[in-house]
Amino acid sequence: MARRTKEEAEETRHRLLDAAELVFCERGVSGASLADVARAAGLSRGAIYWHFKDKLDLFEAMMQRVILPMEQIVLGDCGRHDGCNPVAKILGYFALIFEAFVNDERTRRVFEVAMFKVEHVGELAAVQQRWIASADRFITLLEQKLTQAFAHEHHNLLPLMPPAVSPHLAAKGLHAMFDGLLTAWMLRKGGFDLQVQGMALLRQYLKSMGLSCENALE
Repeated sequence: MARRTKEEAEETRHRLLDAAELVFCERGVSGASLADVARAAGLSRGAIYWHFKDKLDLFEAMMQRVILPMEQIVLGDCGRHDGCNPVAKILGYFALIFEAFVNDERTRRVFEVAMFKVEHVGELAAVQQRWIASADRFITLLEQKLTQAFAHEHHNLLPLMPPAVSPHLAAKGLHAMFDGLLTAWMLRKGGFDLQVQGMALLRQYLKSMGLSCENALE
């Protein structure tokens, strides 16, 4: 009986998160009330407060349901140097995220809310800082992989030639291009082939810094 009660509670929680996605996407986070979410889920406001402290807590749970699995795959790789081509690793991260955006409706909807339908004021001011922190973790991972990539590319050169741009700056530029591609694709509601064109542009960026993309997710 206790197990069934736990399963029912989890089902209720997911119903509320499903409803929050739809309501926040339609009305914006600031324009939606917890009563709106409860009504869309066919539940009472009390059900929301049983599972979530407030709107911010509900919003963050909605985000984490989509972001956490990707972060566990991508950021869980941080610091590893297992012999795999680091450029292939970098392109693999972006391919994973692009595939999720193109093929998973929930991912698109949640990121649409996070990118375009949140006012970072009042109780939602903390959202922006957490978004920045997540981006910074990804940039750190890219910097680590780019450092490995530059070393891998130049390991036979004597004396060792420094890269044309620092791994830190290259990582920031790579993330800015990636972020811009996602934003443009979302604004145009899939107006171009994100997986084909997006990956081609990222490869060209890496090649412009002297990194080889041959046999790297072609």
